[in-house]
Formats: sequence, structure tokens, C-alpha cells
Amino acid sequence: MLACQAAKYEHPMDEQSGNQREGGAPRQDSPPVISLVQRGNLKSLEATLRKQWRLGQNIVLCWSADERGLLVILVPHYFLGNYCAHPGEDGSDNEHFVRELISGTRRKSRDELFAIAARLDIAPSFIKLDHSLSEEHAVQDSVEQLIKRYGISYVDCRAVLLFDIAQFSLFTPFEQASQLNSLSYSMNSAYNKLQAKGVEVNFARTTTGDGYYVWNRDTGPYANQDLFTFLLLVVADNAVARAASHGNTVPVIRSAYHAGSHYELYQAEGVNPTVFSYIVGDVTIDLARMVDLAQPHQILVGDFSTLVRQNVEGELTDTKLTAPAFVKHCSSALEVVRGVQLSGKSIADMRCSLSGEDDVGERRAARRFRITDKHGLSRHAYNLEINIGFADGQLHLGLDSEHLGVDSGQAEMAGGEAATRPATSVDESIDDLASLLRKRPSGRMSED
Repeated sequence: MLACQAAKYEHPMDEQSGNQREGGAPRQDSPPVISLVQRGNLKSLEATLRKQWRLGQNIVLCWSADERGLLVILVPHYFLGNYCAHPGEDGSDNEHFVRELISGTRRKSRDELFAIAARLDIAPSFIKLDHSLSEEHAVQDSVEQLIKRYGISYVDCRAVLLFDIAQFSLFTPFEQASQLNSLSYSMNSAYNKLQAKGVEVNFARTTTGDGYYVWNRDTGPYANQDLFTFLLLVVADNAVARAASHGNTVPVIRSAYHAGSHYELYQAEGVNPTVFSYIVGDVTIDLARMVDLAQPHQILVGDFSTLVRQNVEGELTDTKLTAPAFVKHCSSALEVVRGVQLSGKSIADMRCSLSGEDDVGERRAARRFRITDKHGLSRHAYNLEINIGFADGQLHLGLDSEHLGVDSGQAEMAGGEAATRPATSVDESIDDLASLLRKRPSGRMSED
């Protein structure tokens, strides 16, 4: 099980978005103004970084302010891999050192930067600017973003979504384009609906070809919770759109939510780095393996633990929750979506739970499933169910326990297809095997 920790802040607001959590209304702060002199500094800095970046040959690790400009540490793109492959001269973990170096803020003190350069055996580079950099937050933040665009970042824990379109390869190119556009619209629609309720999900996405990885750029104490609420509205919007659509223009999706570590980078696009980031790491690998064995309409939640900010007896406290407790916490906070419009109907109530928690009888704990991938590696996940109440009825999303295809840890499910009757002849056996090879991924899902 992954252990994740969110950043802690003194004020109950998201670090970057500035959304007020107590009271519900978003702040409308004006963006800070950067002077013409500092804009010139930033423009000159980016021009120099682009030259030293050399189409992706080099990456920037960190920087330090100087009276006449900046000191930066640049290394070839292959340097970090070679450096992390061996322990330090004193036996220290070089990979841990690099992860700490490329996590969080990249600005270092002058002494710290030279100590880092000495350990890496790399000479710092000097970038001359016409004027000294201002210590204003807006200027410093702009420098940080520039440095990250020309480097690589490591995030120890972040929630990420994966939306995957079922049977995507069987559709025509026009239908594929329509389905991707429809899924993208559902995300934009969910964003706008949450924003109107005072919840700003600063989401980023990157395509997988037949779906999207989605994450919250913000890393505040409510970021993971907000992304989970975002997931629920995207799934709901997709379901409503599909019910009203004709043909194959709206996709049937399978979804997964997980939290873990990843690297973030900006790939080269022509002669410049893109302004959109890409992520890769343990969390994206786990999501891909989970969704690979999910059934159409199914929503999986990974096995993780993370810090969330809760109101305990009138005081805001950061508490580490496991995945089942996290889902319960998020479900209890879904009052925020009341009144949101779905296909002209207002949401009167929304709640979600993991399969098994609402069972009648002795079983009350969430059912946990073991997913074994094609490499024989295992990970755990839970099945999520969503119930949305309207004035005239209920909408159930996700798969309920009866349709999971997993029987109390004995039956196995691969690719969402249950085992069929035994073959009665050699020809039928060959046909069944060929069908399995075509339809089923080389992995399995079973109940723990």
C-alpha cells in the first residue's frame, strides 16, 4: 500500500487556486502585476535557457539568485540515470538525493547550490541579466515555472485519474475522434460546474490514445479530494450524455483513481519545450494495470493512504486516511454538488461507496481485489459505486457487486469477461482459446 503525504498549510485554502473551503465562495483576487523591467528579465532568462537546453539535450536541476543574474546547474539528460545507478562515495542513496533535489521548489541558497554542484561534480552556469531579479512572489514563481519547463520534476504523492474508452479500436476514426471529444467535453463541463460551486480543480491531462490521464496541478491539502469529486462529475456527465446520444459518438468508459509518485516533464515540440507537462511513474503504471482489467462502466480506486484536511471539533487537522476512509470522507463532503445540473435536472443528493461496505449481514468492509498483471506483479484496488438522487429518481453509476464477475476470492476475472462453460470438443476448445487470446489481457483480477 502506498503512503502519500500532502503538503501542510496554515490557512484552509488551496495553495495555488486560492479557493476558500469554509464558506464555499471562491476568491476573486486580481493577478499580480509584473513590472516591465522584470518582464524583460524573464524574457532574457527564457532565451538563455532555451539556448542552453539545446533541444532537450540538457536539463536544469536548480537555481540560485545572484546580484547580476542567476546561477543554475545544468546536466545532460542522461546524467541523472547514470548518477542514480551507483551509490554515492559515502554509500548514500544517489536516487533519493536526486528525487529530493527535483521535488518542490528549485530555488536554493548560494551555499546549497555549490554543495549540490560539488556532489554532482558539475560546475554551475551563470546567466547574466540586465537587472537583479525582484523578490516579489510573482517574479519568483515565474522563474520557478521556467526552470521546471526546462527540467524534470518528481512528485512524491499526487492523485491521478485514468479514463479509458472501452472497445476504442473497434470504432471508425470519425467515431474515435467524436468519443475523445465527448470525453474531453465532460471534463470541461465538470470543471465549470465545480468552479461555479467554489471548487477550482486546476486539472491537467495527457492523452493515452484511447483516453486521458488527468491530475490536479495544485498540491494543496484539498487537491486530492477535489480531483475525486471531479471524477464523480465526469462519470455522471458522460453517463447522461451517453443516454441522450445516438450512434457511437459518446464513449463507454472505465475509470480509475489512484495516488502515488511520478515524474513530470515537458517534452520538446519543435525547438521549444511544450507548455503542457507529461507524467510517468508508479501512479501511472498502477492505473494502467488497473484499468487494463476493468470492465466497461467500472470505476476502480487504488489502495493508497494520503493526508486530508478535516474539520475536527472546529479545528482543521491533517489526517492520514486509507483509501476506504478517504472515499467515505469525500462522500460526506458531496453537499457541494447539490444543485448541479445534469441534463436539465438538479442533483438533490450524491453519495459514493466501495462495494461491500453497504452489504447486509456480516460483511461490512469494502471488498478488496488483487490485480495481477502480465508480468506477474500484483496490486490492490476497490470497486466504486455512485448514487445520484434527482427529484424524480435515482441514477446508479459504476458496477454493483452482482456484476463484478468475481466470486469471493475463488472466481477470477480477466478483462471483464467471466469464464464460460467447459468446451466439449477439441474444435470448441481451440475456438475458445483463440477467443480468449483475442479478447482477454494477460492478467487477472481476483478478490482478496
